[in-house]
Amino acid sequence: MGGNLTVVFPAPKVAAVEDRDKPAPGAGDLLVRTRRSLISTGTELTIFSGAFPPGGFWAGYGKFPFLPGYSNVGQVEAVGAGVDGSWVGRRVASFTHHRAFITVQPAQADPVPEGVADEEATFFSIALIVMQGIRLSEVTWGEAVAVYGAGLIGQFAARILAIAGAGPVFVVDTAPARLAMLPRHPAIVAVDAVKQDVAVVVREKTGGRMADAVIECTGNPDLIPGQFAVLKKPFGRFVVLSSPRGPTTFDFHDLSNANSSRIIGAHQTSTAEVETPYSPWTKRRHVALFYEWLKAGAFSLAGLVTHRFAPAKASEAYGMLLADRSKAMGVVFEW
Repeated sequence: MGGNLTVVFPAPKVAAVEDRDKPAPGAGDLLVRTRRSLISTGTELTIFSGAFPPGGFWAGYGKFPFLPGYSNVGQVEAVGAGVDGSWVGRRVASFTHHRAFITVQPAQADPVPEGVADEEATFFSIALIVMQGIRLSEVTWGEAVAVYGAGLIGQFAARILAIAGAGPVFVVDTAPARLAMLPRHPAIVAVDAVKQDVAVVVREKTGGRMADAVIECTGNPDLIPGQFAVLKKPFGRFVVLSSPRGPTTFDFHDLSNANSSRIIGAHQTSTAEVETPYSPWTKRRHVALFYEWLKAGAFSLAGLVTHRFAPAKASEAYGMLLADRSKAMGVVFEW
């Protein structure tokens, strides 16, 4: 039958496009025709490269053949039994793969409002990841924060921290091209870790108070211990927002216990599925807020989409990222 182009990793460092069967919506399903999908230059690229440790978290992901993608935006084409027909024609965002047609249940499909473009909407997953991390960090207005890594996660963290009233927000990276993509905002300070001593910059800009929180967005486990150098003593908060690729050798006494530093894991899967008085910020509510920011102009994606590919060019897209992702940011498939 065919009719459903699907991006697949048959093996490490190999990306292919297969023509698979178009699914039919089962009971309770939406059939969605994909319009745009966003490549994760972190998790997806880690799996594509094969450079992840065996076992643990990655054991559930690093199995080939692998279907990549978790930022899909499309239009509902049909519904299965028991689903309200008013869904047909609506645009939805979902954590589903890079493929021409997907099926998803209404509870896992976030409506995309008028005034938000398909390409903008594909960033919903990045927004959700970062919004949950910043909520767990307990950062409040006026606090200094150091964000390590100016990739997509770091770019979103800087913008959302500025919206939340934090400042100064130091964004640290070794790639000038990435730092140049940061918005011109009085609270955001770009720090080139090659040319500048990060701890000196933070000390000078905070009057010696240092950073109330550090947010790790690099995914490099070897960098984590050194990031504590800019954290205030005592009671600094260290937030692991990335998915570090392997173990870290860490002195818990000197870096955590002696300074009463808190280490906070912040994976988006901890976001509440159901709203309660004590935990009102569900995935759907976070995504809806992100779309409201886009519509109001409070959050800008200007300049963050650096590459657009047809799905048939998937091998070229992932090959480019594997060779050098320092000049890439948002990489979008146009279906």
